[in-house]
Amino acid sequence: MRIAIFGKQFDPAFDEYCLALFRHLSLTGAGICIYKPFYEFVSGIPSIKLNPDSVFKDHADLPECDMLFSIGGDGTFLDAVTIVRDRPIPIVGINSGRLGFLADVSKDELPSALNDIFEGHYKVRQLDLLKLDTHIPAFGELDFALNEFAVAKRDSSSMITIHANLNGDYLNSYWADGLIIATATGSTAYSLSVGGPIMHPASKNLIINPIAPHNLTVRPLVVPNDFDLTLRVESRGGSYLVSLDSRSCILEESIELKIRKADFSVSVIERNGKTFYSTLRSKLMWGADRRN
Repeated sequence: MRIAIFGKQFDPAFDEYCLALFRHLSLTGAGICIYKPFYEFVSGIPSIKLNPDSVFKDHADLPECDMLFSIGGDGTFLDAVTIVRDRPIPIVGINSGRLGFLADVSKDELPSALNDIFEGHYKVRQLDLLKLDTHIPAFGELDFALNEFAVAKRDSSSMITIHANLNGDYLNSYWADGLIIATATGSTAYSLSVGGPIMHPASKNLIINPIAPHNLTVRPLVVPNDFDLTLRVESRGGSYLVSLDSRSCILEESIELKIRKADFSVSVIERNGKTFYSTLRSKLMWGADRRN
């Protein structure tokens, strides 16, 4: 088995868990290829000695492997998606911090999780993504998002107006600070923080969720994820902010935005007994009551 390792810098409190991870991989005889910046960071930790088979720098440089371990938080997991892209490499999210929906393997359960994975006690689940089309290469090759697409005003004063069409039919003109288009996976991210619903990751839907709308009757809307959404933005400043997950850029209001389901999905590892419902209970503290 060959494992790719992707990650970012972490706090010293995670050193011993990272060491345990690499020791476990060594004991299984797994081949290791590691993201170069992460390798350089880990090499500076005295207790960790690594001798990987190879290093990689980006998507084009990533060798063939059986799965990729993302070490960090959900932001690191989203960056790992930009490394894997459309390749059939399942991602395992190992959380080196606190809260994490995508990076759902906590440091305390790391030994048992590794045993489950190497013993084959898991299934591979596919997650849908969004794709942004514009007449200019706003995001280059990284024109997709796992969690959400968002458009927002650039300053702290005036709202923007977002004219939205679904499958060619006029939907609404949102007077708001912005608009979020979230996948089912992204329903527990940015969209949730502005009052959006939680959707099961297997749901084939999108959430259209305004940010601080001027009309309080405008609420989040759930639509099938094979619908095409077209947005045209008006702003007093003539420009606005657009983001795909953690990547953002500034666009002029003359640019039309087309959002649709991406042509590929991302593979993730789901361990047996680890369900979306158990993640909700753990991460959102559902059922955390002295009486339980």
